[in-house]
Amino acid sequence: MLQNQLHGKTAVITGSASGIGRATALLFAREGASVVLTDINESVGPTVATEITENGGHAIFEPADVTRRRGLQARG
Repeated sequence: MLQNQLHGKTAVITGSASGIGRATALLFAREGASVVLTDINESVGPTVATEITENGGHAIFEPADVTRRRGLQARG
């Protein structure tokens, strides 16, 4: 598998606190992407961001419910 094929890219990954979303976030970060993690689970989501940054990646977590328009609006 090629390393860093996503270097310089930014990915927004929904449902990133667990399951397929978490696995995708970890893979994208491992491939060099900066990742913005979103999930409604505010207690677990930040741990995924921490895991990525502790392994040398770039990640932030923003709680969001992507099933609701208000959940997607930018915060001031």
